[in-house]
Amino acid sequence: MAAQNSLCVIASYTRKNNAQLFRSNHNILSMRDHIYIRSITSSNNINKCSQLLKSNKRSYVQSRSSTRECVAGDIELKHAILLKHVRNQLIAKAIDHLKLDDIFMVDAIYRVGLGYLFKDEIKLILERRYLQFIRKDFIEHLNLYEVSLCFRILRQNGFHVSKDVFKPFKGKDDKFDEKHKKDIRGMMELYEASLLRIKGENILDEAENFSSQILEDTITYLDDNDESRMIRYTLENPQRKTLTSCIKESNNIVQELAEVECKMVQPIRTMELNQISRWWNETGLGQDLCRARNQPLKWYIWPMVALPNPAFSQQRVDLTKVVSLIYVIDDVFDIYGTLDEVTLFTKAVNRWDIKAIEELPYYMRSSFKVLYEVTNEIAGKVSKKHGFNPMDSLRSSWATLCEAFLVEAKWFASGHVPTTDEYLKNGIVSSGIQVFLVHLFFLLGDGSTKEKARVINDNQGIVFLVSKILRLSDDLQCVLQDENQDGHDGSFVKCLLVEHGDISVEIATERVIQMISDAWKCLNKECLSGNPFSEDFTKGSINVARLVPLVYSYSDNNSFPLLHDIS
Repeated sequence: MAAQNSLCVIASYTRKNNAQLFRSNHNILSMRDHIYIRSITSSNNINKCSQLLKSNKRSYVQSRSSTRECVAGDIELKHAILLKHVRNQLIAKAIDHLKLDDIFMVDAIYRVGLGYLFKDEIKLILERRYLQFIRKDFIEHLNLYEVSLCFRILRQNGFHVSKDVFKPFKGKDDKFDEKHKKDIRGMMELYEASLLRIKGENILDEAENFSSQILEDTITYLDDNDESRMIRYTLENPQRKTLTSCIKESNNIVQELAEVECKMVQPIRTMELNQISRWWNETGLGQDLCRARNQPLKWYIWPMVALPNPAFSQQRVDLTKVVSLIYVIDDVFDIYGTLDEVTLFTKAVNRWDIKAIEELPYYMRSSFKVLYEVTNEIAGKVSKKHGFNPMDSLRSSWATLCEAFLVEAKWFASGHVPTTDEYLKNGIVSSGIQVFLVHLFFLLGDGSTKEKARVINDNQGIVFLVSKILRLSDDLQCVLQDENQDGHDGSFVKCLLVEHGDISVEIATERVIQMISDAWKCLNKECLSGNPFSEDFTKGSINVARLVPLVYSYSDNNSFPLLHDIS
C-alpha cells in the first residue's frame, strides 16, 4: 500500500522521455548537498524543522540555487505540519470506541500509501479494534461495509480474524441475503475482503461469488459514470492483488499529505534512478549483450514496490542490481548461449571463482564479472551493517537459479516437453523471485546471525508461493496476449495441453487462474501473525506478488501504460 504513493513518482517519469533518462551518455542530475529529505515522524520535530529551514535559508542566499532550495525547505515544513495534523486527527478518532472513524482513516492512509509514516499509531488502533472485533455483541451493531472493511484491514495486517463475522449477513437459506444487493459500497468492500481468505473458508468463497456477480450486474444497468467505472475498477484491480489505485481520498488532509510526501520523495527516487542508470552504463552489459533486455525502469519498480519507505534507499539500489542480473542471465541462457556454453556458466557460478571467467565465452565474461562483484559488494555491506556475512546464502541462490535455467535449456535442446509437475517445480525457481527475496531478507538485516539466517531456508512458504504466483501469472499472460517469444521459454499452459490432450486452451487457462487463486489463499495464511519474518519482509513479499499486473503493462518504450490510466 505504501508502494502506491511511490508509483506516482514513476508515473511522472513514464510521461517524460525515458529513453533519454537511460541512454548511455545521459547526464546525472545533481542532488542537493545540504538538505536531507526525510519523513518527520514526530510532532516534536516541527520546531527543529522550522529552525533548520531558517538556517538553510541564510545559507541559500549565498547559493546559486537559493530559490529552489528554499522551496524545498518550505515543502519540508509543510510536510511536518500536515504530518502533525494527520497524526492528531488519527489519535482523536481513536478515542471513540463505538464509531469506526479511526479505521476509516487508516484505510485512507493505506490507500494513498502512507502507512509507513504512522506505523506505531496504526498498530495501537488495530490491536484495540481486534479485541473489539472478536466480540459478537460489537459486530452486531456494524453494517456490511464496516464489517468487511475491518476484516480486510485486520487480515492484511496479520490479525487472525474469524470468517464467521460474515454470518449475520446470510439469510435463512444460508446464502448471503439479497437485501444487501443495493448496498454498492458494501458489495465492493465485501469483494475486497473476500480476497483475504485462506483455504477452507467457504463463506468467503461465497462472498466473492455473490459480491462480484452483484457488481457485474449493477454495471450493466448503470450509465458510464463515475460509479460504474469505480465498480469495474474494483473488480479488475482489487487492493489485495494489485498496487494501483484510482480512488481520490475524501479525507482532504490525508490527500494533501500524500501529495506533499510525493514531492518529498521524488528527489530520492531521482537520485536512485540516476545511481542505477550510471551503474548500468558502467557495467557495459547493454553493449556486450545488445539483444538482452535493457529496462532499468522496469527493474527498479520491483525493489521500489517491495520497499516503498524512503528510508530504504540503498537497499532499493542494491536490489535493482540484483533484478537486472536476473533478467540479463535469463537472456544469456534463453537467447545467447548454446547448451555447452550455459553449462560452463552454471559451473562457474557454482565454483564462485573469478578465475573461472577465463573459461567462459567472451560475451559471458562481463555478465559473470558483474554478478560476482555485485554479490560480493552486497554481502560486504550486509556484514558491515548487520554483523553477519550472508555470502553463502546469496551465492547459493544464484547457483540454484542458474541450475533451473540450465534445466530449461536442456529441455529445449532435446525437444522434451516436461510434465506439469516438472515444469512448475523448476519454473518456480527460474522465476528469480527466490534470489530477489533472499537478498531482500539479508539487506533488511533479518539474517543478522547464523541462526537467524537459517530462517529464510527453513521457512520457504512465502518465497515459494510468491514465486508460484509470478510463474503462473507470467505463463498465463503469454497465453492471453498470444505472445511469441524469441527465446526458449516454455509455458505451464503448453505443458498442460500436452499432458491432457483432450482439454481446450480455455479450460487450461481457467485451471491456471484457479491455481493462482489457490496460491493467494495459501499466501494469505502464511502472512498472518506468527510467521517468522519481519513485517517489512512480509509486506515486501506481498507487494512483489501484487506487482504482477503492473509489470505486465510495461511497454517497449520504457513506460507503464497502466500508470498513465490511473495518474
